[in-house]
Amino acid sequence: MKIYDYHGRKNLCGDRVREARARQKITQTDLAARLQVEGIVLERDSISRIEIGTRFVADFELVILAKVLGVSLEWLTGGNE
Repeated sequence: MKIYDYHGRKNLCGDRVREARARQKITQTDLAARLQVEGIVLERDSISRIEIGTRFVADFELVILAKVLGVSLEWLTGGNE
């Protein structure tokens, strides 16, 4: 499988995940726990790698991230809300 990067990153949402998490004043561990409640098993280090852009984010993970963080998919992927 070929690995693709977009401007040196493996996802579009990392910066927005960090921003939304900071707005809510929750830790990466808290976000991981909230995702696990929704059925997405991610550890704190996976959240960190998403935020710095070194981990791919599957579409089903993106949907639950948006739901848990209370933001739209469009905003999470770099659009305006």
